[in-house]
Amino acid sequence: MSGRCVVETLAEFGFWATPNTSGIILNSGELAFIYSGSEEVFVFHLKDRTLTGILQCPTSVNDLVLSEDEQYLFIACRSAVYCIKLSHELLRLSSIEPSSSVELKITSDHLVISEEGVLCLLTFGSVLVTLSRRDTSWLLLVNKTGELPGLFEMLNSYSIPAASDGTDKRKPVMHCVQLSNSSSLSESHLEPTLFKLLFGIDSALIRSPVILCGLPDGRLCSFSLRLPGIRVVHSLEEPVVFIGASVVMETEPSPHARCLVAVGEHGRVVIIKTCKGATEENSRQVSFTEGCVSGKVMSACVDKNCLFLSIDSDLLSISLAEKSSEKNGQELTEERARKIYHSLPNPISLNVCRIIALTKPSIKSADVVELHSLSDKGQFQSITFPQARVAGELSTQQQKQAGHSVKDLLSAIGDVCERASNLKTSIKSKNQILQHLNQVANISFLLLNNTEGTEQSIRCFATAKWTQLLQTDCLHLTCILENGSPYVMEQGWTLNITIYPLSDSSQEHNTSTNYSFLISNLNPGQKFEVTLPLTTANDILFPITISCVLVFPLKTLGDEKQLASLLKVQNSIISLPLNTLAVDWLHTLQLTSSISEKCVTTHTRSNSSLDSAQLFLRSKGKHKVVKAENKLFSACIKISLDLLKHTLVSKNSSKETPPSLCVALLDWLLSEPHRGVRGHLYESTTNTAVQHAQASNGQLVKLVAKEVNIGVEKETLAVVEVQVESLSLAAVCGLHHAILDRMQVFECVVLAQNVEPLIELRTEAGLLIDYQVFSTKSRIKLRPKRQM
Repeated sequence: MSGRCVVETLAEFGFWATPNTSGIILNSGELAFIYSGSEEVFVFHLKDRTLTGILQCPTSVNDLVLSEDEQYLFIACRSAVYCIKLSHELLRLSSIEPSSSVELKITSDHLVISEEGVLCLLTFGSVLVTLSRRDTSWLLLVNKTGELPGLFEMLNSYSIPAASDGTDKRKPVMHCVQLSNSSSLSESHLEPTLFKLLFGIDSALIRSPVILCGLPDGRLCSFSLRLPGIRVVHSLEEPVVFIGASVVMETEPSPHARCLVAVGEHGRVVIIKTCKGATEENSRQVSFTEGCVSGKVMSACVDKNCLFLSIDSDLLSISLAEKSSEKNGQELTEERARKIYHSLPNPISLNVCRIIALTKPSIKSADVVELHSLSDKGQFQSITFPQARVAGELSTQQQKQAGHSVKDLLSAIGDVCERASNLKTSIKSKNQILQHLNQVANISFLLLNNTEGTEQSIRCFATAKWTQLLQTDCLHLTCILENGSPYVMEQGWTLNITIYPLSDSSQEHNTSTNYSFLISNLNPGQKFEVTLPLTTANDILFPITISCVLVFPLKTLGDEKQLASLLKVQNSIISLPLNTLAVDWLHTLQLTSSISEKCVTTHTRSNSSLDSAQLFLRSKGKHKVVKAENKLFSACIKISLDLLKHTLVSKNSSKETPPSLCVALLDWLLSEPHRGVRGHLYESTTNTAVQHAQASNGQLVKLVAKEVNIGVEKETLAVVEVQVESLSLAAVCGLHHAILDRMQVFECVVLAQNVEPLIELRTEAGLLIDYQVFSTKSRIKLRPKRQM
């Protein structure tokens, strides 16, 4: 057998055991009687490992004790003391149901002492000693078998003043010793010298048994069954939980020495021996070995060599045998006479915890010790270990095994430290992922729960600007993402911008261009700016729609396996649409200085021939190119003067008042951001109602605003007329559409005043309006429509 303890659970009773209410006693190693402070006593057969029966008592059980011949079991209940004859009752139980446990009720027929509140029992021959608590004292009664069968008569009573208020959590313990009169080894026979030194010569002369009583206040008292009076042998200054006597076997050939052992609840241990060579005349030759173990003692027991202590976290063994010494008896006696109190040997850990009650150890086989115990969870256990372990005598091979065990333990500690470090790193990583994910969730909820009609706290706006690249005019869009939320857009977010140009009838499928830009830690209030190309000169596919979307792939949070275990998702993407931008013909206008109509006509005619050639080359000769007609196209839009006063004047109330509403209207059309986009750089340097500009297709256009009066239903209405003129039909249609789109901001005011704005178009040739051809020389009135 190895040097380790082996713990085997024999039965589970399912109750919670406490040191003050639970216990075990054995009957010749065959039967175990187990109680837990309730009305039940369990009878367990050790060899068959079965529950033989259950003794059902009238009230809760405080203590159990067997007679010396082990024929009778005495049960101390709260109401009285009962006794059963084991051979008769157990035989009756086995005959009823051999294969299962049977309940036996304890009745008044089993009553032996009508004494209430008995806490502790002790038997000695035909004597039964009981100990109970009375208000301010402990009452100890000595009872003997009476004349009536089954009843006991009181012989003597002793009263011990109590030092506590009766709220003791531990019950008292008792042990009986007597003078040794033979060479036989017994725990109840004490060495004559020690007996006389402790209890007096009178008790030794009449060979009176002595009862040792350990009280909850720490006193260790003794009284003789045949002599009056009570003596205090020692005080542990803490509740006494165990008293025992041990036959100590020494390695050197010498007379057997005996000792008394007392254990306190808080770990104090007292071993009382006689010094070697001591005489009865010198009482100072009694050796008191005191020490203290760490922990609260639940239970204790003793055998020939060792004291076993069950503390809350371990099972300890303390060797009681003394090591052989080279000093002679006289020298050793003198040395011990100088120092009576000795230190306690170091306890040995058996690595078994949560033991509430222990039984006396037994030798199971060669050099193997067996203990029976009761755990705090009601488990009845068998504990076996080598005798050399508790004696502290490990062989060389066992010491090597212990060395390997230490190495294995250190290696295991290193592995645990490494796993703990990895776990700490994993927890930190998961916390970072959750913090990052929390920011992502907050931003998502903020954008998804945005109320319709209100601006998003995270939005895009842009500015269109013409630049020259490789002698080619290009229109670029500077897109700015503004974080107006209280959350940080950490690394992992991507801004996707998709450009949808106006579909061309010559193209079979709509084309779009997508751009992706990574965002890195955009704090609240900060802006993220990107620039991308929109189109080149002479490309007339306007308006252009720009879709802005925030994208967050969850895989950017961390390791994919860790993320999958944390979120139970893989390859998931969060897509949050932002506001949509639009670039129209007004955004692309490049304002020029005032020039004459002749110059405009000449410039436009030169470009029209170029346009025809480019159109022919693009069509690869499939389409006929009609010779451009040099006719001037114009579109006219009339808006109520009162309506403009209520809108433009309120919008520009903080600015310097312009000379007229005509100039203010043109400035507003060319400079005010529309659909999230601000047009090409515009600065109003002259207060003029006539603006010349170059369109995105290279054609010159003229914008004129003037006040006129028109008749509406027999009334005269003052309006502002905005006229668009150009030799390019596409430019006129595009600008007309852009101006109508901007007029939608006046819709609420228009409806409030119940005034319908008039839009009048005059053309000298076929005119394409909203991409539909109207008849020549027509006069048309339209109501603006909201562009979806």
